Amino acid sequence: MSTCPRCAAALDAAPTKWCKDCEQLYDRWVRRHATDIVWQALSGTVIVSAIGLGLPLLGLGPLSAALGAFAGFGTLLGLSRLTRRLRRRQFLHASLPRAYLPAPK
Repeated sequence: MSTCPRCAAALDAAPTKWCKDCEQLYDRWVRRHATDIVWQALSGTVIVSAIGLGLPLLGLGPLSAALGAFAGFGTLLGLSRLTRRLRRRQFLHASLPRAYLPAPK
């Protein structure tokens, strides 16, 4: 049996997962950062526009436009995973409410 890395509660899940209470707290906390999707989507759009529209205008074939779409999607996916990992780490270092502190031994 493992413990939650955030609040030290007993878990039946993998040691990398949080307990149900910490996951619910994280879900509420991360909604404050819902605008993170804006810069991720804008970055993906810039990549699609630059590669997918720019290269065919310079004379390259339609295959370059398809590559631009994949590059934009990859950018969006990569940035979203990176941001999610950053926010989880940020939440992990945030202070716990007193009710969730583990009992002293």
